[in-house]
Amino acid sequence: MEELLEILGELHPDVDFETTDGLIDDGILDSLDMVTLITEINERLDVSIPPEEIIPENFNSADALWALIEKLDEI
Repeated sequence: MEELLEILGELHPDVDFETTDGLIDDGILDSLDMVTLITEINERLDVSIPPEEIIPENFNSADALWALIEKLDEI
């Protein structure tokens, strides 16, 4: 989770990702952020996020994103 929070913090240092839960719904993350985020997760955490998992529910909070990463890491 620390590595994920670091990646998110590099995108938006002004956001408290540990408590924010509307990253997509509130427009904090835009499409360019999403591409960067997915690429960084792939490179740094060695987890590939398939297109069908790129939905707002999986990216609205760091907790939701971490749950997705853990799920995909088990596959």
